[in-house]
Amino acid sequence: MTVWASGNMVIIFLAGLQSVPAQLYEAAELDGARFFRRLFHITIPMCSPILFYNIVICVINSLQSFTQAYIMTKGGPNNASLFYVLLLYRAAFTNQAMGYSSAMSWVFFIAIAVLSLISFKVSNLWVFYENDGA
Repeated sequence: MTVWASGNMVIIFLAGLQSVPAQLYEAAELDGARFFRRLFHITIPMCSPILFYNIVICVINSLQSFTQAYIMTKGGPNNASLFYVLLLYRAAFTNQAMGYSSAMSWVFFIAIAVLSLISFKVSNLWVFYENDGA
């Protein structure tokens, strides 16, 4: 089911690939760089902000898995597909524990914020921006 939602990510990757200057590939070809050398030294570094954005968005979206488990199994046999968001939904709307589910929501928000902050801190090691030197 998740494959249908990957269209946005593919469009963003396509836009990022089209933004890589062709002069870099031409210069690398003149210097004798083959396909993999151009891929690892031009394409991936130039698309690293797009990769970073898509990774952060995919992590956040994967943590928010609700629809698939709710529609297909409602938590599954013996809670096999009980995700955190589905547990939060059950606490709020099945058990009518709004305060508990609100606290669960805040914990979930803080967990996503911490993961996002960690990924932004680590991104300085591998994400290349064109205006870093300015």
